[in-house]
Amino acid sequence: MNGVLSAFLISFGVIFVAELGDKSQLMALTFATRYRAWPVLVGITIATSVVHLVSVAVGYGLGATIPTGWIALSAALAFLVFGAWTLRGDRLTEEEKQKAGQTTRSAFVAVTASFFLAELGDKTMLATITLATQHGWFGVWLGSTLGMVAADALAIVVGRALGKRLPERTIRYGAAVGFFVFGVVLLWEAIVELTGRDPWVVASESLNHHTGAWIAVGLMLVAIAVIAVGRRWARAGSRRSAPPAGRASWWSRALLGAALLLGVVAPLLVAFDVIEPIAWFSAPGWIVTGAGLALLGLALVLAALLQMGSARRRHGRSLALTSDGLYAKVRNPAFTGMVVAMAGALVMAPTALGVLATVLTVAAVQIQARAVREPGLTEALGEEYASYVSRTGRFLPRVRTPRTPHPERTTSHL
Repeated sequence: MNGVLSAFLISFGVIFVAELGDKSQLMALTFATRYRAWPVLVGITIATSVVHLVSVAVGYGLGATIPTGWIALSAALAFLVFGAWTLRGDRLTEEEKQKAGQTTRSAFVAVTASFFLAELGDKTMLATITLATQHGWFGVWLGSTLGMVAADALAIVVGRALGKRLPERTIRYGAAVGFFVFGVVLLWEAIVELTGRDPWVVASESLNHHTGAWIAVGLMLVAIAVIAVGRRWARAGSRRSAPPAGRASWWSRALLGAALLLGVVAPLLVAFDVIEPIAWFSAPGWIVTGAGLALLGLALVLAALLQMGSARRRHGRSLALTSDGLYAKVRNPAFTGMVVAMAGALVMAPTALGVLATVLTVAAVQIQARAVREPGLTEALGEEYASYVSRTGRFLPRVRTPRTPHPERTTSHL
């Protein structure tokens, strides 16, 4: 009995301290801001119990042969998916609210699977294996499991406290960032385990101008599809005839079409070694930066067009002012996204044709915003749109919102 108690106390203390500040505790905090506390805690308990039972059962020799690289890669992909899912957000209908138990089960499964994958090969598992070689297996298993659960429960308390004080949008974005960070960290660990080399070296060898060019081609094709499908959704079912040649809207379409065509052709020529990219942007870091910009731009375009289409369907007409979400600060977020996406493609495969494509994109959105969209909305919506214009920026948020004059300051004193 004394041996079991001493093994329990030692294991509890070692694992609790090792878990403080560990990625598993941060994961628990992130999950707690997204889901209710009890399914998170139950999922952590089950995953930890199984992993630590494996640890004390197989011993150090078999534990050292577990393919932790592939496990870390699977966990990394799972966390990236969780991040995208969280960023997308969830809205429940009345019928869905009555089925909240399903959400609880989903949270339980997600937490259990995530912690199981993340803990395999983690330092707490290795510490548990080491402790099991020196103390009784049952005391080590029970102490290590409860030590980890206690540390993660502390993180859950913190996460729930933050959840009561922070806006829902802030919590959602923060949780998404947390999932993405965990995914990147686990991906880094997987590369080290699978290749035995520094991930930066692997990236520098893999991310050359050919790779960047093909990635740019793929993202530009996705951009064309997103713009086509998103515009159809944003129109809320209404059909518009092609504008007469020479009109501002015609020039905007023509310039954007030419820009998208060049945006695909330019990196293709780089991929097939027809033209050489600008040498200044040949480092792998530029390719990663360009891909990030392109993905950010695509996300802005898609989100903006979806919000516009939803607003028009909600108001039951093809022309309605969208002033929430992305449109709360910017009047034309979809146009901003187009420019950002094109700039990202340019950075990935920098050529003179890519520069021309970016310039044409800027010209197209400027014409569409200044000469077509804004005059049309001003004429159709009048004072409502004028008030909206006064508090928003055309392509970027206003640095300072204009102040409305105070009545006492505009009234003459007799």
